Amino acid sequence: MKHFIIPVFIPHFGCTHQCVFCNQKKITGSSATRLSGKDVADLIELHLARLDRPRRVEVAFYGGSFTALSLNYQRELLTPAAQAQREGRIHAIRLSTRPDAISSDILQQLISYGVSIVELGAQSLDDGILATAARGHTVNDIEQAVCLLREAGLSCGLQLMLGLPGETWELLPQVAARLLRLKPDIMRLYPTLVIAGTPLADLYQNGRYVPLALDEAVRRAAFLKLLCEQQGISVIRTGLQATEELDQPSVVLAGPYHPSFGEMVEAHLFSLMFQRFAVGKELSGRQLAILHHPRDHSKLRGLGNANLRNWQEQYGFNKLSLYPAGDKAGELIIEYEGLSHVVNKQMLCQL
Repeated sequence: MKHFIIPVFIPHFGCTHQCVFCNQKKITGSSATRLSGKDVADLIELHLARLDRPRRVEVAFYGGSFTALSLNYQRELLTPAAQAQREGRIHAIRLSTRPDAISSDILQQLISYGVSIVELGAQSLDDGILATAARGHTVNDIEQAVCLLREAGLSCGLQLMLGLPGETWELLPQVAARLLRLKPDIMRLYPTLVIAGTPLADLYQNGRYVPLALDEAVRRAAFLKLLCEQQGISVIRTGLQATEELDQPSVVLAGPYHPSFGEMVEAHLFSLMFQRFAVGKELSGRQLAILHHPRDHSKLRGLGNANLRNWQEQYGFNKLSLYPAGDKAGELIIEYEGLSHVVNKQMLCQL
């Protein structure tokens, strides 16, 4: 059954720090008007009225640090969602928060109101990068929060940002190793954008911060996504949700924003799979056929057929035929010289 998310945005609510990259109002398009429990109830009713078929419905509190709110305010916001869950009208409640705003008492209250998933805005797993980003917490805070969530029996999500000031390729393997040790249930990967009205915008305009190029952000996201999936960690989003606000040049001043960023990451992984097959083979002037799962067709071709063009230029084959008849998502069967070659994402770690 497909998921249906009812988003409740609480921009900056509960936030105790001004991170260098953050302007939630511009990112979400939501105002900072204080929400009431009635507002949450009305949002739930509005979205449920739009359903025309069975869905797994989740209420998700986004945009602020939910558990840094007062306990009374948390209860006010959670009450209508908890009631809808008891009535069987929604199936789950999730929220996002800061790693240093987690305690056993807070988690017990969340559980009593039916919350099952807590996503931690970790943003990085390197203390130097966290300090530069003015996050106000450490890697140790993240590790302790994950442990508390595990002990409470709650599903744990982590959100990481790529391209924060100070991040390099040399640091990524260390970040990845820490991530895999924590092994969250779900992950979100976001490229760092320069949003107007943030301290990062000042650094960028003063020449003290250079954002990642789009292709570089795609490569870093693909690296982490591949490692996560290899270890059974579900990456549920790669890239920011496209909004009218983010499409405005006055909002995103610079950085690797693309409404199809997640698709580009997947296309890059499929390109690596083809390169894995091509190693040591003479493809110039030859004919090839690729069987793939129907869901992977656009990912295999690449955005605007970029993969097909790049492979043609690089390898010079005479003809490449694509057949959406494969059985397994994320796997290619490449017909070449009378033989069938199977390539999948798991094999990429052997490169």
